Amino acid sequence: MAKDIGKGETQEKYESKKMINIEINHEELTVTEGITVLEASQKIGVKIPTLCHLDLEDLQLYNKTASCRVCMVELIDKNNNSRLVPACVTKAYDGMVIRTDTIKAITARRMAVELLLSNHPNECFTCPKNLECELQALAEELNVREIRWEGERMDYPKDLSSDAIVKDSNKCIYCRRCETACNEVQTCGILSGIGRGFDSFVGPAFNIPMVESSCTYCGQCVQVCPTAALTEMFHTDKVWKAIDDPDKHVIVQTAPAIRVALGELFGMEAGTIVTGKMVTALKRMGFDGVFDTDFGADLTIMEEASELIYRLENNKTLPILTNCCPAWVKFIEHQFPELIHVPSTCKSPHIMFGTIAKTYYAEKNNIDPDNIVVVSIMPCIAKKAEAKRPELTKDERNNVDIVITTRELGAMIKEAGINFKSLPDSEFDRPLGETTGASVIFGTAGGVIEAAVRTAYEWITGDELENVEFEQLRGMDGLRKATVQIGEKELRIGIASGLGNARIILEEIREGKSEYDAIEIMACPGGCIGGGGQPYHHGNREIIRKRKDAIYEEDRNKKIRKCHENPEIIKLYKEFLGKPFGDKAHKLLHTHFEARERI
Repeated sequence: MAKDIGKGETQEKYESKKMINIEINHEELTVTEGITVLEASQKIGVKIPTLCHLDLEDLQLYNKTASCRVCMVELIDKNNNSRLVPACVTKAYDGMVIRTDTIKAITARRMAVELLLSNHPNECFTCPKNLECELQALAEELNVREIRWEGERMDYPKDLSSDAIVKDSNKCIYCRRCETACNEVQTCGILSGIGRGFDSFVGPAFNIPMVESSCTYCGQCVQVCPTAALTEMFHTDKVWKAIDDPDKHVIVQTAPAIRVALGELFGMEAGTIVTGKMVTALKRMGFDGVFDTDFGADLTIMEEASELIYRLENNKTLPILTNCCPAWVKFIEHQFPELIHVPSTCKSPHIMFGTIAKTYYAEKNNIDPDNIVVVSIMPCIAKKAEAKRPELTKDERNNVDIVITTRELGAMIKEAGINFKSLPDSEFDRPLGETTGASVIFGTAGGVIEAAVRTAYEWITGDELENVEFEQLRGMDGLRKATVQIGEKELRIGIASGLGNARIILEEIREGKSEYDAIEIMACPGGCIGGGGQPYHHGNREIIRKRKDAIYEEDRNKKIRKCHENPEIIKLYKEFLGKPFGDKAHKLLHTHFEARERI
């Protein structure tokens, strides 16, 4: 009996199509017209290797250039003649006969990989994508043991111009997955094909340095790059050097999304909460203080909720846009410079924490701020560039000195020989260590605005908020809307994750069609849990979902779930900052934006 393929999760995609009969590797099956050979093969467990192909419907990421030719299969016609076709773009038709396991198909796939390797640097041992490289994995899977074609190779200098992303064109295999992520998902329009033939690679127009382009450093190109053509700028050596300096007081802060993803680098299930183990590891690595960026998130809400209420009560600019995400801030500066007055002026949580560390914390501990080194561990590559923005410095001093990603932290823990899975749990240091559930949910899309609503509700109404979970603000959709009743006011809220979705909302604002009072925007699909610096999820949406669920679980496990009830935050305002949104708080915790040229 023929198997029925093409229904289930693909039914909506092909519901208007008729059913047809095809044969794959001598097995007859019924599929939906329009399905590709690759999709049909996957449904019956036949594996066809791919490299350039991406079809991540949940992420709205489709890359179907068929440029690598790694997925070649043999198509046999009714006269028993055959030809090779790429499975990823070849559509099934009635009566089609496909063989994926013939010598002809296997040889073609292996040759495609060998040709890619012939123009690829032989530096796997020192490559930042070693053991994570899809080209490397394919070479092993296809049993490639020698490179039979030696000759010229591309020889381009590395682009080290930015503080965030390294572009190594010599490792570009021209799959164009990064181009799809940048142009179609994020709509930034930075990356495109350059050159022709042998010397082709993907980069900014005219191959200008990344730092001179309008790149937001969101890192989604890095997430989908199968090789190390695009990676983050590595700063682990700077961290070790600082820790080893006896004259420096080195403190570290960890973003909320780290705790639900770090375990993946040590073979743990996605979404495993490893907060306590992470703290223990950081203390054993030699940091003088281990703190939680969630403290900075609680502080952010104190200011952001105050700013929201101020705008509502004084008929000031609405909607207000949250600006915790530096990639989306750079996006609006380049793409919508006429709207830079719309976002909240609050600094992001890790910059706020760094500011307090080099003022309040320094005073409390009698430490010269110049001797304090603040290290941020972020799920985000853009945070590296953000820390160097001149408007986020104080007295010509960086508030955050070094930023590393989740992946870099995992590498440092392994480098130190720490058996992460066996570590006991530890608590964050004090002060600046007490946090709330509201700050934890900053790690997922919708969390920032939910945290703000929890505080704004009580400040506006004067009533206690009994149910702090706003389910209408949660979900996996990249663009969603909701309303929250706060006293007599119906607060209209928009949420966007992914810069393509952000563009839709920003165009509505520019055209005067926005219906919202407050909007949260995150550059990465799913929010920080899907950040460019997180463990590679290889397009597995279930990994993002598990991280999200873990974020909300940690929120539910917190004793305090509203930012304004954090006792250390209350003490900070009483002893140092004065009132929220006051003069001193504004001077230390707020910033401005710059209209930038779109390049």
